[in-house]
Amino acid sequence: MSISWPTHRTAAVRPLTGADLRGIRLVRADLAGADLTGTQLDSANLRRATLCGIRAPHASFIGVRMGRADLSMAFLRGADLSSADLSGSTLRSADLVGARLVGANMFGVDLRGANLTGADLRRVTLEGSTLRGAVLCGADLTGSRMATADLRDVVWDVGTRWPEGVVVPLPAPRPACTD
Repeated sequence: MSISWPTHRTAAVRPLTGADLRGIRLVRADLAGADLTGTQLDSANLRRATLCGIRAPHASFIGVRMGRADLSMAFLRGADLSSADLSGSTLRSADLVGARLVGANMFGVDLRGANLTGADLRRVTLEGSTLRGAVLCGADLTGSRMATADLRDVVWDVGTRWPEGVVVPLPAPRPACTD
């Protein structure tokens, strides 16, 4: 699909809930605060897009290119971002509870204060990422690459599954977390 989105904000944004936008090109688009609930954005190009505060629970972003996008405070509960390229993006204070990010490229991503409770982060590249203060309770990070990730002040519990060889951050885990 070769549809492009304007790079400037418009007074009236078309409703995007449940839309099929697979393959759309939204480079540098400003969709801050948009409701993308259940929207399909598989293989879309959202590089450098402004997506602050979007609501996209259960949306599909499989294979999306979102490098250097701003997803601060995005609500992405249950969203599927498998195989997505999020390299260099900002997901500060984002809500990714139960999100699926299997095989995603999250190299150099800012996840400070993000809630990743129950997220599926298997085989994710988190090298050079900042997870300071992020919540990883019940998250599955098996097979992920994260040797150079900043894990200071991360909150985790006994249900968190770490990749082999990662030095688990202190303090000790909580018995169980609730989101």
